[in-house]
Amino acid sequence: MKFLRGGILALMSTEKTFYIETFGCQMNAHDSEKVIGTLEHEGYTRVEDEEAAGLILYNTCSIRDKAEQKVFHRLNEYKKMQGEGKKFAVIGCVAQQEGEKIFEKAPYVSLVSGSASYRNLPEMLVRLEAGENRITGLDDRQTDETFDTEFTARSNPHRGYITIIEGCDKFCSYCVVPYTRGKERSRTSDSVLAEARRMADMGYTDIQLLGQNVNSYRDSSGKRTFAEVLGAIGQMAGVRRVRFTTSHPRDFTQDIIDVIDAVPQVCDHVHLPVQSGSSIVLKAMQREYTREWYLERIAWIKAAKREISMTTDIIVGFPGETEEDFEQTASLLDEVGYDGVFAFQYSPRPNTPAIHMEETVGVEVKAARLQRLMDRQRELQRISYGRHLGQVMEVMVEGYNRQRGQVTGRSSQNKTVNFTVTQPILPALGSYQTVRITQTFPNSLVGEAVSA
Repeated sequence: MKFLRGGILALMSTEKTFYIETFGCQMNAHDSEKVIGTLEHEGYTRVEDEEAAGLILYNTCSIRDKAEQKVFHRLNEYKKMQGEGKKFAVIGCVAQQEGEKIFEKAPYVSLVSGSASYRNLPEMLVRLEAGENRITGLDDRQTDETFDTEFTARSNPHRGYITIIEGCDKFCSYCVVPYTRGKERSRTSDSVLAEARRMADMGYTDIQLLGQNVNSYRDSSGKRTFAEVLGAIGQMAGVRRVRFTTSHPRDFTQDIIDVIDAVPQVCDHVHLPVQSGSSIVLKAMQREYTREWYLERIAWIKAAKREISMTTDIIVGFPGETEEDFEQTASLLDEVGYDGVFAFQYSPRPNTPAIHMEETVGVEVKAARLQRLMDRQRELQRISYGRHLGQVMEVMVEGYNRQRGQVTGRSSQNKTVNFTVTQPILPALGSYQTVRITQTFPNSLVGEAVSA
């Protein structure tokens, strides 16, 4: 009887409590903020560990290799909790990719939902609370609706994210996103600006616009272009910085450069994934542009009045990539002069056309090429970051390294800056400091705060 009473109390203590773990990209992280806000609005309370939760959610990502194995491994670690009355939900890209197979592999999972169905989450929660199992949200990839909510639980009180476009229509041969997140669908510019206005009124000074291909945004009301949305948010009272990620070269237009030049609050940083410097490989990737076409966009960026920092993504070892193709990618680093490169070895993803291509590049060759590429980029960044020596720049405070006696922050070009201050009271998180750069490294800058 004592055990029974304890068990009942344990169930009561976890009723309508939830724990969420997020895997993957910034889009997933912001999706989780919206899911958390929705759950809290539905009367749930968030807890910090699985043991205290009645509902455990895993927001999953399928971009990288073996992503689904990681999810099932995590589920297996906690399946013993099923006997404690806990319920499990798998949401996000792996949920959409694996679908109802998740129920077969992990029968203790009660809810499986792709991101295109998050707007139906309140209804799915009601069904879950009623004791229903095998609840799915998997059929909405062709929807025109987006997951707009006023109940976003933002984790950072100074920097906030707004998803302006969901899904992807590009169908690059290696990418699983169109199959997991559905077709491109954009919010109205009025709803985007209204959310940005609410954030600015709440004290957010750094606003970042998100999308799988953020610059593919097409205002569903037809009122504003992507560049006009950027400019409008940048000119709002209280907003100090506006960023956007990730851009697609096919939709990168001159007016984006124009608004960066015209509105100082729009940050001087562009992330423009190239994936390969070889036009032959780009064709196999179904990127639908050539090296020369991409470099024309880079020329626009370099011709801007402001100096714009450039970063990119690169895939090494795509099927059919020859040594000559790889050398063309390596030479692109010198030609463009990126301030940062995120490079990865190719790995086949489920449901993509590339999964049927013969893998002609061995694992060791992929690893060697990746190392050569990053070694070269590190040297280029040493030079690139070195040009900031002696410059004075504005830095948003993000944290403190007390061991080194430094404040950590980020410049408008999205570069990490570690700096010292002379006053005994450290600057507040989210504040902006003027910093003179006194030392440079390939991935960061070091400086000292300049007195007002």
